[in-house]
Amino acid sequence: MAEARPRVWVSQPLFDDIVARLDEHFRVDAAREVTAWPQAAIAARLREADGALVTLNERIGADEIADAPRLRAVANVGVGYNNLDVDALHARGIVATNTPDVLTETTADLGFALLMATARRITEGERWLRAGEWTQWSFDTLLGQDVHGSTLGILGMGRIGQGIARRGAHGFGMRVLYHNRSRLPGGIESNCRATLVDMDTLLRESDHLVLVLPYSPQTRHVIDAAALAKMKPTATLTNIARGGLVDEDALADALAAGRLASAGLDVFEGEPAVNPRLLALRNVVLTPHVGSASRATRRAMATLAVDNLIAALGRGPRAGDPPTPITGKATAKR
Repeated sequence: MAEARPRVWVSQPLFDDIVARLDEHFRVDAAREVTAWPQAAIAARLREADGALVTLNERIGADEIADAPRLRAVANVGVGYNNLDVDALHARGIVATNTPDVLTETTADLGFALLMATARRITEGERWLRAGEWTQWSFDTLLGQDVHGSTLGILGMGRIGQGIARRGAHGFGMRVLYHNRSRLPGGIESNCRATLVDMDTLLRESDHLVLVLPYSPQTRHVIDAAALAKMKPTATLTNIARGGLVDEDALADALAAGRLASAGLDVFEGEPAVNPRLLALRNVVLTPHVGSASRATRRAMATLAVDNLIAALGRGPRAGDPPTPITGKATAKR
């Protein structure tokens, strides 16, 4: 009697032609519509699964896998994986994977676009125009902050941070400062035209500060009231990493009081819910976690996640050797 094929769960709709590759190897239970899975439902789906292909929406930890004896692999569609309790998965011998590299340049594009929209008050101006409030040109309408020739600060200098640094240094003649756990190799630092500084210097001297660092309990609210107080009142803050890096109430206080010029946020601590104080402010540009949202990049992410799951479950040309396993404990940038 032929051995039954492994069963895999795909938690959200992706691209049908890419997910269909799983059918060659597995019995596939794929969601047909976007679903907010409660914890009990995730546990129920994993109970009979050998593998799972999940997104940042699904939190998987010890409770969700407690009654999943067959589960051998969880493939995350995203470079960030703070939705996964990697320690709990590894303790059970479950392989966890993510999708780094394929979204670097697209996310850096969005980060720089958000920086520019924030500095030049693009969305504020559009809302003002659409509301019919532009009745006459004036010399001081919607004065913003220059991007060219200013100081760009980057907190977290991984691949995406490097991409933003290159855009600023080479495209806009910006002075680039960065703070990181370790100094970049000389060649990379030179290519980014970037200078390593301490945290206080980064906060004090940046005209435009971009957050691109991993989220962890240690980095939660790294930008708090004390950090914001060290920034220039003319500075902007852009966050494309994780919402929990910023104390959103402290940010709202600084923006409302004019202690910070503006902020651009693609991520939020309670997303998809957004702090209502941020929604009420005119000097905040808000986007719904779309850093990697180009068709080509999202297809590349789905393809890599499928490759990871196939390999982690011992099938395909890389059987037993998934391309991008998660080996550490810390969460990574999306």
